[in-house]
Amino acid sequence: MARCLIIGCGCRGIALSAVLHERGHAVRGTTRKPARASALQASGVEPFVADPDRVATLVPAFAQAGVACVLLGSATGSPEAISALHTTRLEMLLEKMVDTTLRGLVYECAGSVDREVLAEGAERVERSCARWGLPYALLDADPGDPQAWTVAAADAVDQVLLGGAG
Repeated sequence: MARCLIIGCGCRGIALSAVLHERGHAVRGTTRKPARASALQASGVEPFVADPDRVATLVPAFAQAGVACVLLGSATGSPEAISALHTTRLEMLLEKMVDTTLRGLVYECAGSVDREVLAEGAERVERSCARWGLPYALLDADPGDPQAWTVAAADAVDQVLLGGAG
């Protein structure tokens, strides 16, 4: 059993948390909106209010977590803000992750965000995880098929926990 941190724990994150619970994992999920914390808790997720645009707010959520799932492939906002989430913010997140209990990462590289932006994020994950010897998985399942996406995401978590990469 591991504690999984879901960064961007919206509807798909809650569905993923249900499968992760079935597989014996504890789940902590982030939300930008304090009002959503009760909905996360009601679904069995340990809520954590944090904003991916402010990486420092995420760092305390890493405590006692074994794997982080960055589920921002369908993030909304200005093109500049979305690009930053998958480039500079992601780079900062990866650097902060190294000195924590996190030992792996699942990065969602499919969704409504521009494919080039997601590809750049995936390259950053591959490069950083290779540099630090951290297991990772690139989640490229189509979020338009929620059931298949959820299974693929849970399998990616298990792959990372087993030490798989790529």
